[in-house]
Amino acid sequence: MDLQEFSEGTGVRRGSVEVITGSMFSGKTEELIRRLRRAKYAGQKVEIFKPALDKRYSTSNVVSHDEKSIPSTPVENSASILLLSGDVDVVGIDEAQFFDNSIVEVCNKLADNGIRVVVAGLDMDFTGKPFGPMPALLAIADYIVKVHAICMRCGSLAQYSYRKSDDEQVVLLGEKDKYEPLCRNCYNKLTKRI
Repeated sequence: MDLQEFSEGTGVRRGSVEVITGSMFSGKTEELIRRLRRAKYAGQKVEIFKPALDKRYSTSNVVSHDEKSIPSTPVENSASILLLSGDVDVVGIDEAQFFDNSIVEVCNKLADNGIRVVVAGLDMDFTGKPFGPMPALLAIADYIVKVHAICMRCGSLAQYSYRKSDDEQVVLLGEKDKYEPLCRNCYNKLTKRI
């Protein structure tokens, strides 16, 4: 869903927070890139940020699993986003689950200043628990889109990011070598939750 940037007939910018969420391999970053490119095509000023720790595909670009990319600014913490946003119409933020909890306040401040904020992030970690600041971002969002992958075991819609290794640390960057999307039933069987 694309959102109207200006209030009807007033010429006044309307800030908002849009959150795109789901499991790994569900197309979150691809949807983020699509929305930001459309804003650029419309002549809007766009700034894109990602956590500096995410260097899987590129140190400076936001890159989807299907290799779509868009230039971004890597930042160490969410406060940097406020400092670097300047005179923009749209702010994009990828991998929001890796930011500190202040990301919620940052997104609210940007939206309150009339900026459209588009955020993408995992809603759950590999244990099936809410991930980092994502629950709070979902709570303050004006618009939410939950995207799904396809279960690698049975072909159903998948909402879990199953970790293939026994590594217990919550943040473990990886791709298909470390994770696979699973539906609830297959995830529960593999993690012996049922």
